[in-house]
Amino acid sequence: MNPLNHVAIIMDGNGRWGLKNKNSRNAGHKAGIKTVEKIIKETIKNRVRYLTLYAFSTENWKRPKKEINFLFNLLENFLKNRIEELHKQNIKLKIIGNKDFNEKLNRLLIASEKKTFNNKKLQINLALNYGSKIELINAFKKLQKNKMKINEKNLTNHLQTKDIPDPDLLIRTGNTKRLSNFLLWQLAYSEIFFEKKLWPDFSEKDYNNIIKNFRKVKRNFGKI
Repeated sequence: MNPLNHVAIIMDGNGRWGLKNKNSRNAGHKAGIKTVEKIIKETIKNRVRYLTLYAFSTENWKRPKKEINFLFNLLENFLKNRIEELHKQNIKLKIIGNKDFNEKLNRLLIASEKKTFNNKKLQINLALNYGSKIELINAFKKLQKNKMKINEKNLTNHLQTKDIPDPDLLIRTGNTKRLSNFLLWQLAYSEIFFEKKLWPDFSEKDYNNIIKNFRKVKRNFGKI
C-alpha cells in the first residue's frame, strides 16, 4: 500500500458551478470554500502531512477585476474567521507564490504564516499568484547569481517548495485534463487523478475513493 504524505489539488470548476446553479461565478467561489474545509478535515483523518491547494495562478489576473476582488475578499474573510481555528488544530499555513496583493491582504497572509509557523499536524500550502514557469526561472536566476552548479538538487533547493516533499498525488476537479502551470517540476512522478465533478460538488467520499485508488497503484519511478 502506497504511503501518502502530500496531496496537491487544482480546485477547478467554481465559476462554472456558480453559473450553472446560481447564475453567478462568485457564488461558485463561495461554495468552493465549503469544499476546502471538508477536504482539510479529511486530509487530517487520512494522516496526510501536506496539502497544496492551487487557489490563484499568475494567469488568473486576466479575469474580470470584480471577480478577482471577490476572490481576495473571500480569502481575507476565510483567514480572519478561520486562522485561529486552524492554529488550534495544529495546522501550518504556507503561501507559495508572489505576495503581490494589496497591503491589507499581504499583512494578513504574513501574519497567518507567522502565527501557524510551528504547527505540525498538517501543512497547507496555498498557491497564490503562483506560476511554476516563473518559479523555475527565478530558481535558475538565483543559481546563476550565486554561481552555483545547475543540477537537480540545487534547483530543487531554490524553489518555493524547497522544504516540502514532492506531491505523491495530484487531483484536478472540473473535468479538465491539464496541469495549468502548477508545480511542473514537483509533479514529475506524482500520480494524477482527473475528476469530472466541479470543485463545489467534490465530496469527502470522492476524495477518499481517490486516496483508496492511489494506494493500490504500482509506483515504479522508472523501474520495472
